[in-house]
Amino acid sequence: MAIQPIGQRVLLKRVEAETVSAGGIVLVDSAQEKPQEALVIALGTGGKNEDGSSFEFSVSVNDKVLISKYGGTDVKVDGEDHLIVTESDILGIIN
Repeated sequence: MAIQPIGQRVLLKRVEAETVSAGGIVLVDSAQEKPQEALVIALGTGGKNEDGSSFEFSVSVNDKVLISKYGGTDVKVDGEDHLIVTESDILGIIN
């Protein structure tokens, strides 16, 4: 199954969280925070801005981005967890 986001939405896959803390303690799933780093998998169809101009995405497929902890909608694609967010939920591109 493939998902094509529509409008100004972006399909992301979260980067795996660390399973060991900096001090060497193994973290169980319930103790881990959701990772804030994600990889852009697909871009939406775009659309128009409020002034009628065409919307252009600031991110590209395969960009590594920083996202807010609790934004977006969780979805499963081919059994893997993904996230659909609006582009405005993306805080920045990680270089």
